[in-house]
Amino acid sequence: MDLNETLLPLAGIIVATVMLGVSLKLKQKKSIKKRNPPRKWFSRRESQGLGILKMVNEEFTLEDADSFKNFFRMSKEKFDFLLNLIEKDIERAELPMQNTISAKHGLEITLRFLATGESFRSLMFSTRVHESSISRFVPEVCRAIHKQLRINHLEMPSTTEEWMWISEGFNNLWQFPHCLGALDGRHITFRAPKSEGSYYHNYKGSDSIVLLALVDARYRFIYVNLGCNGRISDGGVFRNSKLSEILQKNSANLPKDQALPGRSKAIPFVVVADDAFPSKTNLMKPFPMRGLSLQHRRFNYRLSRARRVVENAFGILANRFRVLLNPISLNVEKVEAICLACVCFHNYLLEDILTENRGCGDITDIPRIGNQAGNRSSSDARAVREELSEYFSAPEGQVDWQDEQIKSFNS
Repeated sequence: MDLNETLLPLAGIIVATVMLGVSLKLKQKKSIKKRNPPRKWFSRRESQGLGILKMVNEEFTLEDADSFKNFFRMSKEKFDFLLNLIEKDIERAELPMQNTISAKHGLEITLRFLATGESFRSLMFSTRVHESSISRFVPEVCRAIHKQLRINHLEMPSTTEEWMWISEGFNNLWQFPHCLGALDGRHITFRAPKSEGSYYHNYKGSDSIVLLALVDARYRFIYVNLGCNGRISDGGVFRNSKLSEILQKNSANLPKDQALPGRSKAIPFVVVADDAFPSKTNLMKPFPMRGLSLQHRRFNYRLSRARRVVENAFGILANRFRVLLNPISLNVEKVEAICLACVCFHNYLLEDILTENRGCGDITDIPRIGNQAGNRSSSDARAVREELSEYFSAPEGQVDWQDEQIKSFNS
């Protein structure tokens, strides 16, 4: 066989292989997006500072303490204490750009995000930190905040003395005795991924998770349950919560049943809530609004007056940390971290006020109470509600303005 006839097919295979390789490389080049050159104003971060944060640190800190507090929602002293508290956790989290963005600046940007709810892109333009970096370190900083602050600022009472102090607060400030807290839920809206379908869809037509909270008389959160999808009602979230178990089993040293002032019948200490929650001996909700007697209207007014504390607390929380006012464009895990950080911050900022105004006295003569009886029937719950309603109409329990308020509601 001629040598040319042998080599000719082999040469054709080689040429075809080379052409295929060239074609694939051309396709790869076409598929790769051309990267934009780095923006020059990012590189000036070292020489000119982090935009608005430079002004805050060089001018607000020295000249205008009120503006610093408004910008970060806390004083310089509280900021420094918090930074010292979480700095090691932030460093261990190996945040992006940690060589150029310090823990201090990471905390500053996170606080500004929580305070305003600005988009990460908006923060990028005001701080010279890329939005992709901000989106990664903000949740990590929030987790560090929750980890450190929850220990002293989001602990549920565990002694009878602590519960009694809460009860004294409701009696002195809101004229509702035997009250251990106001309970309600709030929807935290976010943009759920399409893969979740309607799992987080609530009755308002948005995607949300539920923040169930128990609040004391001074707007302080003493228990939160976060993460249930928005399809579940407040009562359903409560039913599956640790708080429900505690109230059923009396497993947190709740105070022993006592009679109201001037009365002889001993009743349990209660949590106040709205119609969305079940009626229990230690969970009070209003009488149905049909055909109410004057006595029952008085009870509903007094209960509403105590219960609105939790609604006020939600309002203060959302207006202080405005990130909660609009849908958060992050996944549910990051939304939870942000919300828990806001709750801890809320209590952290209330600390000085509560220290100065803790005027209910120290309660030291009440013994610890172990586990008591579990659930009682709905008839017992109605009996407790009737006892409270009778007390609010009796001379020892009524307040001067309640009937005027009831008339204004009905007019």
